[in-house]
Parts: sequence; structure tokens; C-alpha cells
Amino acid sequence: MKRILVVEDENSIRDFVVINLRRAGYDVTDVASGEEAVDEYGKQGGNFDIALLDIMMPGMDGFSLCRWIREQSSEIGIIMLSAKSQEMDKVNCLMIGADDYVTKPFSPSELVARVDAIYRRVSINRSHREKPKTLSSGPFTLDYQSRMIYNRGKPIDLTQIEYHILEFLMKNRNSPVDRTSLLKHIWGESYVGEDKVIDVNIRRLRMKIEDDPSTPKYIQTVWGFGYKWNG
Repeated sequence: MKRILVVEDENSIRDFVVINLRRAGYDVTDVASGEEAVDEYGKQGGNFDIALLDIMMPGMDGFSLCRWIREQSSEIGIIMLSAKSQEMDKVNCLMIGADDYVTKPFSPSELVARVDAIYRRVSINRSHREKPKTLSSGPFTLDYQSRMIYNRGKPIDLTQIEYHILEFLMKNRNSPVDRTSLLKHIWGESYVGEDKVIDVNIRRLRMKIEDDPSTPKYIQTVWGFGYKWNG
């Protein structure tokens, strides 16, 4: 779920923002002050993708709140709202860690477009951070970037089909994988060919990675079902 924290002290504007963001599919938490925002951020464990902050608020203003949120997280997207349109305000917002600046009044389409753009950036950064670069099992290392498999540091010459099969098996290490699941994963849901193509590729893989292909240690057959990576 796309989670956003909206901080705006004017009720009419806050209601307008909340309605349109919820229509766009966002899970919105809204508060009326910077102090409430800090409390809510803590209660939610910082579990927000975006913070939408009004600048001119009594007490803790948007600038101070932006600095505080940025100290908590370098990943969250921050958009500032203000009735001011001076260039210096925009520069100040960006200098303290905001990602974008929207000047009031704004249309629902502009607001949602700006929020969507920041959400995409946050999602991409998060996926890059969370996705591992390699997958290791026993003497084998799979490198996602180069799409290569290494055995004790030496590259193994695989076709793309063989690579995808081995990747799928390694991700499901020690769990039996049926032939149908392999077919759908590699060739897609619409594939109508025989599952014998899996057996042929498994045979070729064993020739390339097993010390004794006739008695495989890593790619094991689960009779009547499929295969299992023994890692």
C-alpha cells in the first residue's frame, strides 16, 4: 500500500488533499500540526513512503518538520506545500531535504502527478536497495547484474534458459519445484509445449555443474514431481 503523511493546518485544504490522494489509491494519514506529525511518525514507526508538508504552520513549521523527518529517513519522499511562490522558498525546501515543492492553489491532477512521481522514485530506490546483488549456495554464486553463475569463482557457460532454471531452483533451495511451475516461470503462462523441455535443460545443467552428472548432488530429481536444488 502506498502510504503518505499529510500535514496541513487548514482543514479545508487538508480535506481536499486527503480526498484526492485517497481517490488516487494512497493510504493517507493526516494531521494538523508539525507536533502531531512527529507523534504520528513515531507511532507508525516511520512507515510512510511520502510526507506532504505545509510550510506555514503555527508551532513547528514545515521547514523544521522537513529537517526532522529527513534526519529519520533518507528514503522517504518529501513534498512541501505553500501559498508562497518566491524562488528562494523553493530553493530552501530543496536545500533542507525536500524532493519537490507545490505552490497553492493547485489542481487535484497536479497534486497527484507530483505525488506519483515522487512515489515512483522512492519505490525504485527501495527496490534497488532491497534486491540482493548475488545469490550463493554451496560453491555456486549467482550474479544478478551480469546474469552469470560461478562455481568456486569460475564462470559457467550457460544459456539464458539454463540460467533462469538454475536461478529459480536456487531461490527455492531445498524445496521441490514441479515442472509446471518451472515452465510457467521460464516460458510464461501461455506456454503450451511439453514439459520434457525442462528435463532436457536439467540434463544439460547437470553436465555443466555437477562433479558426477549421473549421481547429481545439487540438482536432485523428485520422482513424479520435478526437481530440487540441494543447497
